[in-house]
Amino acid sequence: MSSIPSQNKPNIEQTVDKKALLFGLMSVFLCGIGFSIIAPVIPFLVQPYTSGPGEQAIAVTLLTSVYAVCVFFAAPALGALSDRYGRRPLLLICLTGSAIGYFVFGLGGALWILFVGRIIEGITGGSISTIFAYFADIIPPQQRTKYFGWVSAVVGVGTVIGPTLGGLLAKFGYAAPMYFGAIITLLNVGFGLLYMPESLEKKNRLKETSFVRLNPFAQLTNLFSMKSLKRLLISAFLLWIPNGSLQAVFSQFTLDTFSWKPALIGLMFSIIGFQDILSQALIMPKLLTKLRDAQIVILGMVSEIIGYILIALSALFTFYPLFIAGMFIFGFGDSIYGPSFNGMLSKSVDASEQGRIQGGSQSIQALARMIGPVIGGQIYVSLGHAAPAFMGMILIAAAIFVLYRGTMQKSIV
Repeated sequence: MSSIPSQNKPNIEQTVDKKALLFGLMSVFLCGIGFSIIAPVIPFLVQPYTSGPGEQAIAVTLLTSVYAVCVFFAAPALGALSDRYGRRPLLLICLTGSAIGYFVFGLGGALWILFVGRIIEGITGGSISTIFAYFADIIPPQQRTKYFGWVSAVVGVGTVIGPTLGGLLAKFGYAAPMYFGAIITLLNVGFGLLYMPESLEKKNRLKETSFVRLNPFAQLTNLFSMKSLKRLLISAFLLWIPNGSLQAVFSQFTLDTFSWKPALIGLMFSIIGFQDILSQALIMPKLLTKLRDAQIVILGMVSEIIGYILIALSALFTFYPLFIAGMFIFGFGDSIYGPSFNGMLSKSVDASEQGRIQGGSQSIQALARMIGPVIGGQIYVSLGHAAPAFMGMILIAAAIFVLYRGTMQKSIV
């Protein structure tokens, strides 16, 4: 808030719909809890249906990957449909589907049932593109990076509470966090039914939705044909591959390398969420007064590389303090990268295209998180526990080069 000139504050207060902002922040908060609460227990839910640590690691990463496959196909369609019919109905339907997915996953009974639960979650998980479009509707373009920072911080609060809560609930059974995730997601649906205003005015909606807008491959082709976004999206894709891998192997990594239990794994998951809160409250406002979005994006990438270095060293030396330090630094990089990337993205198109551009972005992210867990799981088993972190160092270094050659040349040089 300190970075906003005082003369601009009244205008911002008049422009942003407070009720819409409250619902949006509440939604991402509950989504943060719902998604992260299950993370510490996934290896333990998979364990009864696998025959060893290697097979267990592959199953865990495939569950992450199948979720991303579904988001890849669903996100563009959900984003485009929200451009046509409005954000409210799409969000409420998707949140209900997510609750069903959590319940099915918790029900278990066989490995294929776990996959069914993740598929349902993935299809409705594409709603994140609609949530970002919702915020783009209600926030003035010049303020979007700041408000996306608020979103990141609120998600951070959810991801701080979620994993720790999930680890503690696991004492009542490994399925307990799944059922709790379903309950809080349904509470979010109830809140939306009562208080959520529609953010997209009818005059700004698309008159019709073509098949091309629903096709993820056509969306990707269209997005990458936009010269202003091409390098930004390629660099993001390279970053999201190892990040997806890290997310997928995290629980298995701490279990195999340090023999941690769900409660401790959940506490470690909370570090990234805590980092989001700290960064958005204290660091991001100052960065926005001194650096452009593109410069903040690169700073975030460099921080993630340093984090990966420390994570790799923690695996090589089986020394968990290095892992904790690496997660703090990685979390800082991730917390400043996301808001700046989304700010750059949302400023590139007008109101009627926000759902499509955010849906396309989520598809690219889902594609990366589809590939990342599969590669990460394979090299984790075949090359050692440090291998996914080494992959992160290489790919993010390449991402920095790609972005610098494009966006940074225009904004810095």
